[in-house]
Amino acid sequence: MTRSDPVHDPYADHASAHAGGPVRRVPQGAGGRCSYLVTGYAAARAALADARLSKDTAAFFAAHPSGRDLHPALSRTMLATDPPGHTRLRALVAKAFTTAAATRLRPRVQEITDELLDRLPGGGRADLVAGLAEPLPVAVICELLGVPPADRVRVRHWSAELFAAGRPAAVDAASHAVASYMAELIAARRAGPGDRLLDGLIAARDGDDRLSEDELVSLACLLLVAGHETTTNFIGNALLALLLHPAAGERLLAEPDAVPGALDELLRFDPPVATATFRHSTGPLTLAGAEIPAGVPVLVALGAANRDPERFAAPHALDLDRQDASAHLAFGHGIHRCVGAQLARTEAGIALRSILARFPGIRLAVPPQELRRRPTRLVRGLVALPVQL
Repeated sequence: MTRSDPVHDPYADHASAHAGGPVRRVPQGAGGRCSYLVTGYAAARAALADARLSKDTAAFFAAHPSGRDLHPALSRTMLATDPPGHTRLRALVAKAFTTAAATRLRPRVQEITDELLDRLPGGGRADLVAGLAEPLPVAVICELLGVPPADRVRVRHWSAELFAAGRPAAVDAASHAVASYMAELIAARRAGPGDRLLDGLIAARDGDDRLSEDELVSLACLLLVAGHETTTNFIGNALLALLLHPAAGERLLAEPDAVPGALDELLRFDPPVATATFRHSTGPLTLAGAEIPAGVPVLVALGAANRDPERFAAPHALDLDRQDASAHLAFGHGIHRCVGAQLARTEAGIALRSILARFPGIRLAVPPQELRRRPTRLVRGLVALPVQL
């Protein structure tokens, strides 16, 4: 994969997109079908909070059948729901992902991080995706949900398959595998309930029926997949940015208390989600001067918006002193902003501080152009991050 490939390095494409305007029409095959791509920051922020852009994918694909066999638990998640249903579902899980909840988890996150770093070769070569960025958030969300350690390799495999671009059959099969697994786990937790997040959702279902059984399985699937997918890519991208900008890494090593503030700039610079999840127009609308008809997909390019020169000065530079970095859209915006953002920041912050302190001489073990990105345009993550410790 070459550096000009937008899956690997999309930012050159984003620069040309900015020159062409904040919203542009993108043809989709034969038949005159199209979608609209939003790359400008102001337009992206507006689109993410615009109620005229629906997240109800079931309604869209009922009108535009795709022939896919994605399990409903994955195609009709909270992320694919509009208010008032979305409001009700989000309220049930939001309390588990508050800043206070993330703070309470810090000791356990640190413990898992230390265990993972202990397994790395002290002075040798290691893959920080397989060794840290991937297993840390998987362990955290699986512990929250009550997924047994023996099942976590399978869970991670299915999650990765859900983002397999160009392999729709593999995506569909993974969706059924995840949904079946979570249904079985819910049944097991009912038989021996505890104090996990999943137990609380089961109580909401079985107590006053605020959740249907389908909603329960769907929420469990979403939390399982989204609970680690974003954070894995966040940690990997942040580590790579610091390795490519040694002065920034040295500064955070010397000033570990600066890590929390640096997270926003690292998220802006190379966000873990390249394109926000699916939206479609419910009626004609105008966005940043572009006339968008009813019933078309509208794709919000978060990575492009975070590099918009009209919003961020020197957008392609990593600047840990940037004063407006917290305005990034890496976690979205509006009512669908990532519910697990605080937990992701906690995990990434602990991971960065710990590895810099443990291995101050860390460096890339391969030339940057040999690094491979995951073959998907939705999330932006590394296949591997080989380093010399």
